[in-house]
Amino acid sequence: QVQLAESGGGLVQPGGSLRPSCAASGSIFRLYAMGWGRQTPGEPRDLVATIPITGGGSTDYADSVKGRFTISRDNTKNTVYLQMSSLKPEDTAVYYCYAKIGFMTYWGQGTQVTVSS
Repeated sequence: QVQLAESGGGLVQPGGSLRPSCAASGSIFRLYAMGWGRQTPGEPRDLVATIPITGGGSTDYADSVKGRFTISRDNTKNTVYLQMSSLKPEDTAVYYCYAKIGFMTYWGQGTQVTVSS
């Protein structure tokens, strides 16, 4: 089985920073990429950032977060991080970690990020 453990969400002021993390465990022998999506009520889930776990592929970001968010990984822990800086109120959402394993996509339970003064 595959498990995705997310943590590190919270409440921050506009302009602040947050760094949630996501650790993958279980049957992840075919794990090749991880990333983050986010969702607000009544809206579809948007892909935010992705990073390859193996090989020399490049990171990818949604235009709305490019230049402010940085995705990184620690392959020894099968963990991905999302460094979020210069946060805006419109970044408020539930952030979901995902893992690409073989032909499947697995999602975590999400962590709430709220940007408010």
